[in-house]
Parts: sequence; C-alpha cells; structure tokens
Amino acid sequence: MTVTSITALNNASASTSASATTGTAGGMGSLGQEEFLLMMTEQLKQQDPFNPVDNSEMLAQMAQFSSLATMTDVHSTLEVISGKLDLLAAAAATSQE
Repeated sequence: MTVTSITALNNASASTSASATTGTAGGMGSLGQEEFLLMMTEQLKQQDPFNPVDNSEMLAQMAQFSSLATMTDVHSTLEVISGKLDLLAAAAATSQE
C-alpha cells in the first residue's frame, strides 16, 4: 500500500517537475513549491499516529523552503536589474561616442 502511494507521488512529481525545470538538470534540485506540498501532505498521511513527526522539524522544513523560495525571487529580480543596467551601460557608451 505505501509503495503504490509513494510511486504515484514520484510519478506526479516527475511530471510536474519536468515542466517546471528552468535550464538545470532534472532531479531533486528542480522541485518547486507544489512538489514540496505534495510530499509534505503524503508524509503526513503516511506517518505513524502514535509517533508523529516533531512539530519543530516540520516548521524547520517549511522555513527552509520559504527561505529558498524567497532567494529564488531575489535571484530573478537581480537578473532583471542586471539586464537593465547592461542596457543602460550600452546606451551610455553609445551616446558618448
């Protein structure tokens, strides 16, 4: 029973992460927020009710993912700013000639 659920989750994760890959090699490095939430809910479904996951561990995982999502947003914003600065520098160099 557990093997089928995890296999189904892996298949769903593989299909969504394949469409969400942004130029990097596939695999665990390309998991997004949707895949993380799928894995977290599956983990909650499969845990032993008499020995549940520690709340502090779960909060730490969620905080790490939130931090990663924030850093990804900062990275994309900095790429946009860098592109605009490159255009500005090119325009300034052209106007000085």
